[in-house]
Amino acid sequence: MARAEFDYIVVGGGSSGCVAAARLVSAGGYRVLLLEAGHSHRHPLLDMPPGIFKMINGSKYMRYHTTVPQEHLEGRAHDIPQGNVLGGGSSVNAQVYIRGRPADYDGWHEILRGNNDGADWSWNAVLPHFRGMEANNRLCDERHGIDGPLLVSDPGHVNEFSRWFLQALQSMGVPYNHDFNGPSQRGVGLYQFTNRSGKRSSAAYAFIEPLMRDPRLTVQLNAEVSRIIVENGRAVAVVYRQNGEEHTAYASGEIIASAGALVTPKLLMLSGIGPAEHVEGHGIRCQVDLPGVGANLIDHPEVPITAIANGRHGYFKEGVGWRMLRNGLQFKLFGSGPVTSAGVEAGAFVNPEDPEAPPTIQAFCVPIVYLDRDTRNTIKDTYGLTITTVVVKPKSRGTVKLRSADPADMPLVSPHLLKDEEDMRTMVAGQRFFLRAFKTSPVAERIERVALPDMPEPDDAALRSHCRRFVKTNYHPAGTCRMGADGDPMAVLDSRMRVRGVEGLRVCDMSAVPDINAGNTNAPAMMLGDRCVDFIMKSTSH
Repeated sequence: MARAEFDYIVVGGGSSGCVAAARLVSAGGYRVLLLEAGHSHRHPLLDMPPGIFKMINGSKYMRYHTTVPQEHLEGRAHDIPQGNVLGGGSSVNAQVYIRGRPADYDGWHEILRGNNDGADWSWNAVLPHFRGMEANNRLCDERHGIDGPLLVSDPGHVNEFSRWFLQALQSMGVPYNHDFNGPSQRGVGLYQFTNRSGKRSSAAYAFIEPLMRDPRLTVQLNAEVSRIIVENGRAVAVVYRQNGEEHTAYASGEIIASAGALVTPKLLMLSGIGPAEHVEGHGIRCQVDLPGVGANLIDHPEVPITAIANGRHGYFKEGVGWRMLRNGLQFKLFGSGPVTSAGVEAGAFVNPEDPEAPPTIQAFCVPIVYLDRDTRNTIKDTYGLTITTVVVKPKSRGTVKLRSADPADMPLVSPHLLKDEEDMRTMVAGQRFFLRAFKTSPVAERIERVALPDMPEPDDAALRSHCRRFVKTNYHPAGTCRMGADGDPMAVLDSRMRVRGVEGLRVCDMSAVPDINAGNTNAPAMMLGDRCVDFIMKSTSH
């Protein structure tokens, strides 16, 4: 059998991996192998903006990482779903398009200033990547582009509960914000989404689909990479399993790991790159001792507040029976109606403790009873409204470790959501603020009662107990193979996303970030893939 050789191999076809693979082909002209452990992105429910709500509690397109029992949550374990599909999170998320704020990236730049390679990670450096990828249907200015492959749009349908939420928060003194990716995050408004005309614009559709017939791009699905082969200090090949058979593919250029913040560190450790004692404890020869691999796990903690409606308000039963048929017919005939909504349309960024300071809480207004898999039986499914509060700059840090040396075993994930006291205090302040929204007109007139937390006037102790019981992932794990300054013993990558101590190996997914951005992470993940290729192309042009 002929030896499989490529210029570059991208491990993981998520948001960042799709962008990186596509740019290496289209801009660099390279032969690229993209390996994705999951399935094809082509599915009607994945394409429709609200379709994922039918899949999120059980689907082959999701991989469910169950955390180790969290002592600070009274031994509770919870799920962290991740995309198991080409496009990764961009194929299964709620499509909210948030970049974070300029201070996030200026903060990265300050952290990375101690690098001899001098890569610039400031807001001004990353903005061209965001703008160049974007095709916005409303905005066009120095921050927003209209010619990129990624379709960014206003919600196609806005539920009445979303409008009442907008009005209630404005009456509470929160300013209206027409663009959360504009000069200021602060305020309440309608999100923008990565979809257009009722169809998802995932990284798979936006970046990979146009190149599917390009002979320079090879996409392999259901291809689980088990290790990276390192010879004489250089990453030269990957070993993966597909349809029960083991394959080896070689790269003459570089290998790019983009399997996500939970799997990328697992892959590095299986390849002998990571904390020596931990790796060797599983019988794996340590090739490069990098204690930061699997450390610094960051995620946005989310806690719901759920109310029962006093009428037929929200999206309850809009996806079943005759209403599903009616909505489907409206979409097919007129391209309008609930099918064009991702299910969450409105949100807010607020600082309950200092309204003029940078926001500490992001909120999502979800016009249904919306709970996680391990808590969804707490209250009955009926007409309702859920406001989730999210700590946008958490201080808690967790870990990802090997369960065993078997590549088929899921990693041991301990995210430590709300473990840091400041995170808990911030979350409680956010919960108290948005409990007020349920008592504010015009939301108040549509609410029968608040069911979670189920108490009339909760004190801080009761709210803390509620947070410990219901805190969940906001689906944004990050930071587990972080970039850092030269001399930082926990830095896995340099500022050009190269794995320290190994030639020809980079990481370009959200595990690379030194700190999490304030807001959803899909857009930053795509930016990381784009920026990684910039670094590669500049290095090969010398």
